[in-house]
Amino acid sequence: MSGLVKKILIAMSGGVDSSVAALLLKEQGYAVEGAYMKNWINEDEILGDCPWQQDIEDAKAVAGALDIPFRVVNLMKDYRERIVDYLLDGYQSGITPNPDVMCNREIKFGVFLDHALANGFDRVATGHYARLENRPTGPVILEGADSNKDQTYFLALMKPEQVARACFPIGHLDKPELRAIAEKAQLPNANKKDSQGICFIGNIKMQDFLREYVPDRPGPIIRADDDHTLGEHKGLHYFTIGQRKGIRIPSNIDNRNYVVVGKDQARNALLISLEAPTAPGLYSSSCGISSLSFTGAPIETPCEIEAKVRYRDPRVAISYSLNGDGTAEVVFKDPQRALALGQVIAFYNDEQLLGGGIYTRIDT
Repeated sequence: MSGLVKKILIAMSGGVDSSVAALLLKEQGYAVEGAYMKNWINEDEILGDCPWQQDIEDAKAVAGALDIPFRVVNLMKDYRERIVDYLLDGYQSGITPNPDVMCNREIKFGVFLDHALANGFDRVATGHYARLENRPTGPVILEGADSNKDQTYFLALMKPEQVARACFPIGHLDKPELRAIAEKAQLPNANKKDSQGICFIGNIKMQDFLREYVPDRPGPIIRADDDHTLGEHKGLHYFTIGQRKGIRIPSNIDNRNYVVVGKDQARNALLISLEAPTAPGLYSSSCGISSLSFTGAPIETPCEIEAKVRYRDPRVAISYSLNGDGTAEVVFKDPQRALALGQVIAFYNDEQLLGGGIYTRIDT
């Protein structure tokens, strides 16, 4: 980072990744302060494990061990409006939103960054497994060195001005190395398990969250191949394209199981088929992308690049072209399985993250 960077506010979740990120920044000589983003509080504990109080205590303990100032930043109103409402509205309209991607753009590098800049900080740091590299044209985001932990997909909708103020101190590490650093430094949470759940809501299963906030709307489960009704579902929002478990329709025919291949909003019907390359609607050769966002210069001419169609998937070859209305067309070199409207596609040039967009049309 530039020598002009003096003060960095790091988002500390209470986990080991952001804790080591804070440690490394301090060792590099930066004036570092830690902050816990209070985004959501499950006060009634109706959704199970939402350990925000323990997370705050863990983050505070690490800040104390590192001898850095610590604060709690209340972003609950913004989080409800920008993330929770987006999530619930999406599921109720039949799409599959991605709250983690939106949380990065709207919260961590949105209102939290605004808070940091207003309080005299130069950068916001997080514990993402991603790398930043300064180039003559500006900073670029590169995949994390640990391919199993790389989180650049979740940064795909960041804007150039957000990238310019970001810091990812642990992107050059793999997880075992990071754990070793935490243990050597005797951080209080060195052995804390990684959290699994919705971004900053806690260890909550998505279905449990939706069950509490979106009313059930039962409808038929229909076999897409012949339009035959096989059963009833409790609500389309509980399912996503490509889902195999939880359909509750007996299958295992010739060692194949039923899989969700579509949602018919007009009939409130869940469409399923036996898993196969020929299953109707399961594989896509092209798609339409809207809400385009680029981490640097926008892609305005047709080109051959790569994309991650979802988190943890490898990069795949695509043809990209821009439409006159600001949307884009993507054609896959090889058909892709189980793409869902509302989800995010991330664009790459080798290991460099270029940007991303949202699926608004999927061709099968």
